[in-house]
Amino acid sequence: MRWRRAAAWPSYALLGTLCLPLIGSSVHAAPAGDTAVPVAGKRDPVGCQTVRFSDVGWTDVTATTALVAQLLRSIGYSPAVTVLSVPVTFASIQNNDIDVFLGNWMPAQEADRARYVADGSVVVIGPNLSGAKYTLAAPAYTYAAGLRDFRDIQRFAPALHGSIYGIEPGNDGNRHVLEMLKQDQFGLGGFKLIESSEQGMLAQVERAYRDKQPIVFLAWEPHPMNMRFDLKYLSGGDEVFGPNYGGATIYTVTRKGYSAQCPNMGRLLANLKFTLRGESEMMAAILDRHETPEIAATEWLKANPMATKAWLEGVLTFEGRPAVSALAHTAPPPRPGGFEQWIVSHKIPVGDAMAVAIDYVKTHGTYLFDGISIVIRGTVDGVTALLRALPSPLLIVAVAGLAWVLRRSLSLAVFVALALLFILNQGYWLATLETLSLVMVATVASAAIGVPLGIAAAHRPRLFAALRPVLDLMQTLPTFVYLIPTLVLLCPPRYASRIWAFRRYRNRSSRRERLLAPHPCSCCGKSNCRALHRLSSPGSPSASC
Repeated sequence: MRWRRAAAWPSYALLGTLCLPLIGSSVHAAPAGDTAVPVAGKRDPVGCQTVRFSDVGWTDVTATTALVAQLLRSIGYSPAVTVLSVPVTFASIQNNDIDVFLGNWMPAQEADRARYVADGSVVVIGPNLSGAKYTLAAPAYTYAAGLRDFRDIQRFAPALHGSIYGIEPGNDGNRHVLEMLKQDQFGLGGFKLIESSEQGMLAQVERAYRDKQPIVFLAWEPHPMNMRFDLKYLSGGDEVFGPNYGGATIYTVTRKGYSAQCPNMGRLLANLKFTLRGESEMMAAILDRHETPEIAATEWLKANPMATKAWLEGVLTFEGRPAVSALAHTAPPPRPGGFEQWIVSHKIPVGDAMAVAIDYVKTHGTYLFDGISIVIRGTVDGVTALLRALPSPLLIVAVAGLAWVLRRSLSLAVFVALALLFILNQGYWLATLETLSLVMVATVASAAIGVPLGIAAAHRPRLFAALRPVLDLMQTLPTFVYLIPTLVLLCPPRYASRIWAFRRYRNRSSRRERLLAPHPCSCCGKSNCRALHRLSSPGSPSASC
C-alpha cells in the first residue's frame, strides 16, 4: 500500500502543475464585490427564494417592479413588494428589511443614497434605464405664451396662483422644489408647493389642460403623461434638478452582500435593462387601460420575448434549470373547471365601469366642480391672507389668550405660546397659517351643511333612512378611501377636509335632535327658531328651555 501511495505522488504533482494556471485564472476571474456580474449557472440557496422589493408608488417603479416580480414567479421565486417612500426604502435596505430597489433615480436621489453607499449598506448593481428626465414642466400652450424657463415662472405668478404642483410629501423632487422656494431662487420665494400624489397631481394637470389654464408641475419621462398631454420641459433648472432637463439614470440597488448570497438573482439584476418606450407602454396599461400591474406585466412579457430572453441569459430557475429553456417549455397551468371558475372568468367589470363613470362626471361636471373649487380656494386663500396680515407676536398672544379663556389653565396657555414660537423659529409659520385656515373654513362649511341636514334628517324619516347607509359606510371605511373621489374631482386634496368634518356634524345633529324630540319647548311658549337654537345645535350644553 505504501508503494502505491508513493507512486501516486508524482501523478498528483503533475496534475497540480497542470491545474495551477487554471486555478490562478479562476481566482483572478472571481467577482470582486457585489457590483461585479455574478458567475452564471449557480443555483441560489433556499433563503433566496423570497425576494423583497421596495415600490415607492411611482408608476414607472411600479411597472418595472411588477415586470421583474412576474418574471421571478415564472422561474420559481416568490417576490414580495412593499410600498415605501424613498427615504424609508434606503433605511430599510440598510436594515436588511428590503433586498432590491429598481427605482434609484440619479442624481435626484443623491442626497438620499449617498451616506448608505458610503457606509456600504447599499450596493449599486448598475443602471437599468438611461435617458430619463425629471424636472418642472408646463403645457405647450403655456410654453408658447412665454413660460419656457425657470426664470419665467415668477412673471406668471398671478395666473399660476403662486403654486407649483408636486407629488407625495418627502419625495426628492418635492424637496428640490421646496429648497428652491426657501432660497428664493428665480424670485419664487412667494410660491408654494402643492403636495398630494402622482394621481392627484395629474388630475389637477388634466383639469388645467382641459380649460387651457397655465400650470407648472413636476414631470418626468418615461411616463404616459408625455403622450397624454402636449407638455414642454422648462429650461434653466440645472442648478435645481441637474443638467439636460434633470437628465436621470435609474439604477438597481440592493442590500449589502445580496449578490454574493444569491448569485443567480444577482445575475438577473445585472442583466436588467429597460427602455423608455417599454416603461411607457407598461405605465399606459396601468394608468390608461386601468389594468393591474400584474396583468400588465404578464401581457408585456408575452409581447416582448426578446427582452425576456436577454434578462434571463445565464440565469437559472430556482430549481436549477436554465431559465430561458425552462420558460419556453413551461405549459400554462391547467385551468380548473366548474361553476367557480366560470364565475371568476366572467368577472363583472366594476373597476372599468367606475373609471368610465368618473371620467364622465369629470367631463360633464366641469363647471360645477370648478365652481366649488373656486369658492373653496378663494375662501381659504382669503382667510390665509387675513392671518398673514396679522403680526405673528399678536397672533401668538391671541391664541394663547384664547386657550386660557377656554380652559382657565395658565400652563396650557404658556405651552401654546411656546409651541407657536417654536413653529415660528423652525420656519413653518406660513404652513401653520394655511393649516389653520383649512381647519377654520372646514369647520364653518361643515357646520353650515351638516347641522341643517342632520336636523332635517331627524324630522324626516325617509331622508334619515337614505343618509344612514351612506354615513355608516363612511364611518366604516378608512378616511382616505372615501376622500379619493374628492381628491380627483376637487383638486387639490385640501378640500377633502370638509367631507370628513361634515360626517361628524351630521351625525351629532341628527342624534341630538332624535333624542330630544318632541321638543319640550313647545310646552314653554318658545318660538320655533328659539327652540331650534336651544336644542338642535351640536354644542348646546343643555336641553332645557
